Amino acid sequence: MGKHYLNKLFEPNAVAVFGASDREGAVGNLVFKNMIEGGFKGNVFPVNPKHKKVQGRKAFPDLKGIGKPVDLAVITTPAATVPGIIEACGDYGIKDAVVISAGFREVGPQGLKLERAVIENAHRYGMRIMGPNCLGLMRPSTGLNCTFNKGSAEEGSIALVSQSGALCTAILDWAAANNIGFSAVVSTGISADIDFGDILDYLVSDPKTKSILLYIEGIHDALSFMSGLRAAARIKPVIALKVGRHATGSKAAMSHTGALVGSDDVFDSALRRAGVVRGIRIANLFSAAGTLTYPIKAAGDRLVIITNGGGPGVMATDRLADVGLPLAELSPITMKRLDEVLPATWSNNNPVDIIGDATPERYTQAVEICMRDPGVDGLLVLLTPQAMTDPAGVAQALIGLKTGGKPLLTCWMGEIQVAEGRRILREADIPTFNTPETAIDAFSYLVNYSRNQKLLLETPGPMSRDKAPDVEGARLIIESVLGEGRKVLSEAESKAVLHAFRISTASASIVRSPNEALVQAETIGFPIALKINSPDITHKSDAGGVRLGITNARAARSAYNEMLEEVQKNRPEARLDGVTIEPMFQRPNGRELLVGLVTDPVFGPVITFGAGGTTVEVMGDRAVTLPPLNRRLVRDLISRTRVSKLLGAFRHMPAVDIESLEQILLRVSEIACELPLVKELDINPLIVDENGAIAVDARIVVDYHVQTGDRYSHMAIYPYPAHLVTKRQLPNGTDMVIRPIRPEDAEIEQAFVRNLSEQAKYFRFMQTLTELSPQMLTSFTQIDYNREMALIAVVEENDKETEIGVARYIINPDGKSCEFAIVISDQWQRQGIAHLLMRHLIDTARSHGMQTMEGDVLRNNNEMLRLVTKLGFTISPNRADADLEHVVLRM
Repeated sequence: MGKHYLNKLFEPNAVAVFGASDREGAVGNLVFKNMIEGGFKGNVFPVNPKHKKVQGRKAFPDLKGIGKPVDLAVITTPAATVPGIIEACGDYGIKDAVVISAGFREVGPQGLKLERAVIENAHRYGMRIMGPNCLGLMRPSTGLNCTFNKGSAEEGSIALVSQSGALCTAILDWAAANNIGFSAVVSTGISADIDFGDILDYLVSDPKTKSILLYIEGIHDALSFMSGLRAAARIKPVIALKVGRHATGSKAAMSHTGALVGSDDVFDSALRRAGVVRGIRIANLFSAAGTLTYPIKAAGDRLVIITNGGGPGVMATDRLADVGLPLAELSPITMKRLDEVLPATWSNNNPVDIIGDATPERYTQAVEICMRDPGVDGLLVLLTPQAMTDPAGVAQALIGLKTGGKPLLTCWMGEIQVAEGRRILREADIPTFNTPETAIDAFSYLVNYSRNQKLLLETPGPMSRDKAPDVEGARLIIESVLGEGRKVLSEAESKAVLHAFRISTASASIVRSPNEALVQAETIGFPIALKINSPDITHKSDAGGVRLGITNARAARSAYNEMLEEVQKNRPEARLDGVTIEPMFQRPNGRELLVGLVTDPVFGPVITFGAGGTTVEVMGDRAVTLPPLNRRLVRDLISRTRVSKLLGAFRHMPAVDIESLEQILLRVSEIACELPLVKELDINPLIVDENGAIAVDARIVVDYHVQTGDRYSHMAIYPYPAHLVTKRQLPNGTDMVIRPIRPEDAEIEQAFVRNLSEQAKYFRFMQTLTELSPQMLTSFTQIDYNREMALIAVVEENDKETEIGVARYIINPDGKSCEFAIVISDQWQRQGIAHLLMRHLIDTARSHGMQTMEGDVLRNNNEMLRLVTKLGFTISPNRADADLEHVVLRM
């Protein structure tokens, strides 16, 4: 692929500053001054029709007066002038603009009208807009500083993307005092056009960026945000600071940005699924970014602490408990080895206090012994500068120690006496911190990053392979309810939908008189339960609408009348439609749980799990996650609740049938994927014991959904497109499967590329290539099916899958075209595989709304040119490279 569509925004050769001024304190004055004093390596043109010179440089009345190419427009003029300036820029051929000006949607309807005019003009010329109402953009490596911040930023490897310009300036000031540099600083402002997804898409392939920091107030487009976030987090550490963690903060953030703000635990779950680490404080962001860029990884969460002082060890232990991580339990062998080398007065426990007179040799011995313990996943070495301590000597002794891949973190407490030791550690790429608490936080980031990266790799399909649900039947039930003008399904209808998705439910029927209740009770047998049937009552027990444990006919009839009378008294406005009657569900070992589905205003369907029963609101024990789910993700969801501790065996109760619980959560995930009409779903209680799980009560709320050509457009995370898996047989009788690539295909993808001939590699990659780099392998196998597709052809060889071909496309920024590539294993060519793969790829692209497919083919790649000709592509010379042909298919 060519250069990124935001390349000229971040790497312009010439910039025009509209509103550049000599007036002190004016935004145009500060922006132009920053461009000049920042040492921008390209041309800077001040545009101001009222002045012949600005800050000693020739000013131009308009773009035509410049008469030279301009890549980027920076606009600081009043809001009313911006639509016209954008139109002039588009006419001049400028493709990117940073609109710093305020006075748009944040000021009301008139401002929103101006904003729409800006975007309409930009889109007409294919322009991209950053802002409006933003601080601007910095690219320290090129001297680009088109912000009104007082001062610039040092060059570094961290990219900062913030919705708040004010917070940007505070972070920049803090970073300058702490010698922290940036690869880019981006203030998104209102994000009327360019948003998080676009910027992350650029940064993921930016060689100057090693880690990404995000300050988030709200999300405009969850699908774009999650798509860009997941793509970036696969390649580089991403750390996010999200404000509005509490209700009052969320309200403030909404009024500030105009963006929708979802529930904080939903946002937290989205970050986990995206492989992102969440920060709480600004200082934590840089600590996390610095730690995660070290070449260390945490395979587990069990930490051992080695210290020459008891107090710092306790401080570290307390912080470890705060972040929910365990101290490692040292094995008897480790304890014995430590006894052999440490003074008799050592702590005999973790933290390992090796006493204040610890020498470099004693530190080394303790570290080496603890690192060999299989129960240790990471190690923190603490040092306080006591009279007998040699901080530099200990630091030097730690360099080169073999840790077996386990992370080694250090904390040299103090300042003057430990400065040399810290320098030695930093130069050796050993993470070092000033306090035990920050060191523990750094370890927690490593652990959380590792955990979240594993969740990122999960690409579950939309539906399970065994006992496919009756999606059509469930949809017909819902459409009938909507057709009647209702949005709340009755309990019987709700259970019918669950049954269509193979979820076991307690049988229920509706009766509308005391005698019907009597007859039905005798039919199903006692004991029974009665529940009010009303579309207006969510919590039946609160309204007096539940009677349990009814054991005889007289009680059944009486309970019917008493319950209706009580409900009418408590909820006189509610519509009543009889009573639901069902067998009293009794399981002595049952645990009452809640499984639900809610629609978050930002991220769409969200699955909830936690303790159930009548005290669910009071207990507040729930965890949430975004669908689609698989068993690994389901187990992660369950483990994050307090009630999970009650699911195993305890006291006289056997462990529950955990597989049946997992299966129900998977089925609810299917409902989320396949039925966008379902807006809320509550199974409460779901009773689980050693014999299985059953939904005792259920409630479903539905509403109309705007259907697009994309069946999963309502979801923030696109599921594995299992519907694209097809089986074919080659002319020689070999069975072949064509399917979308998965993250776990990394090994067969690497082997496939490694075994290609040199010519095939050159035709595909247009460069000399031995095998895929780790970054390329990640980007090729861990794809976002919403923005790209890779179909591989595989055959079975020696009971293993072997990849024999791959075709892929990536959607271009216009959202209507895509760029393709294809390569077939040398020994499997001329069997029609390329034609089959391309046909499937074209059909998939067309179903995603693509109008054209394009690519560049080497002029001497005759086989490929013949293939695309047969498929209907048109061929024309590539104007930028005489060795290439440009091929285009109009779909």
